[in-house]
Amino acid sequence: MTLDHVAATGQEPLHGHRRSAPLSAKIVIAGPFGVGKTSLVEAISEIPPLTTEAILTSASLGVDSTSGTPGKTTTTVAMDFGRITLEPQLILYLFGTPGQRRFWFMWDEVARGAIGAVVLVDARRLADSFGPLDYFDARHLPYVVVANTFPGQPDHTVADLREALALATDVPVVRADVRERDQVAAILAVLVEHALTRRRAPMRRPGP
Repeated sequence: MTLDHVAATGQEPLHGHRRSAPLSAKIVIAGPFGVGKTSLVEAISEIPPLTTEAILTSASLGVDSTSGTPGKTTTTVAMDFGRITLEPQLILYLFGTPGQRRFWFMWDEVARGAIGAVVLVDARRLADSFGPLDYFDARHLPYVVVANTFPGQPDHTVADLREALALATDVPVVRADVRERDQVAAILAVLVEHALTRRRAPMRRPGP
């Protein structure tokens, strides 16, 4: 049984009875280049995470801009993968996407079957985040926006971030250090709750 099934049917275990197997759900970890997606997966995964980090070389000059991430020397070229048992009866599978636009053709496959996404943003370069946000908006996939903490970034409030990114009022926005396991666990819990709320909401009927 998956989280999609519970959300779609409303079926929950009877009081006093345990499920024979835990629920599982797929989560996409997305955002622009160099925003911390691999760090998030590495921080929370209970298994050795699968990463596809490659060293940045001269071949990427003029293609992958590191102006906003001057210390970055590697980049994800396919995807990251990790797993976390968020609760005894809930296992999340995390799929991190590559941030560069030339790899965005992979996003459809990575996002297929996901219940939601964590979209990481860097407050120093918010304009880079509109592409990922537009992607999930167009596919009506629930997401939570996480402003990862970086040295020297503007001290934006959550309200400032919501306004700057033109986010809907129901989209959760948090500030966090995605290198910290407890903070990542809290982010994932917020996303799961948001995804279930969205899926259980009554469908809007088209107007006349």
